[in-house]
Amino acid sequence: MVRFLDTMRPRILSVVRIVVALLFMQHGGQKLFGFPAPQRYAFELFSLSGVAGVLELFGGFLLLIGLATRPIAFLLSGLMAFAYFIAHGQKGFWPILNGGELAILYCFLFFYLFVAGGGEWSVDCLRSGKRHSDNV
Repeated sequence: MVRFLDTMRPRILSVVRIVVALLFMQHGGQKLFGFPAPQRYAFELFSLSGVAGVLELFGGFLLLIGLATRPIAFLLSGLMAFAYFIAHGQKGFWPILNGGELAILYCFLFFYLFVAGGGEWSVDCLRSGKRHSDNV
């Protein structure tokens, strides 16, 4: 059983990366295009929300395919930490009360991807010419 789990680890890492990226890209799509949910306020590209939307959509896409996973994940982790303190932290200490639990969750998921990499099913792995499971 342990051997099976060790073999599956890089693949599951890829699945987590892909799902998180798809969910994250929705936030950028909402800000930039009003899709899949309507925009909450008027979009301005050169605002904090506009820059965040671009990073969410295009950074999320790079994570989705696993290209430059570590630097993009680090950047997005910082974005989410910044978003938490700017938009949520000032509303109170407890994330459940200030609405910031999603920002915290994304921040730490992206930080994990920064440390762990993109997994076996990523462009990064393909470009390196070796499979992650070969190292297990």
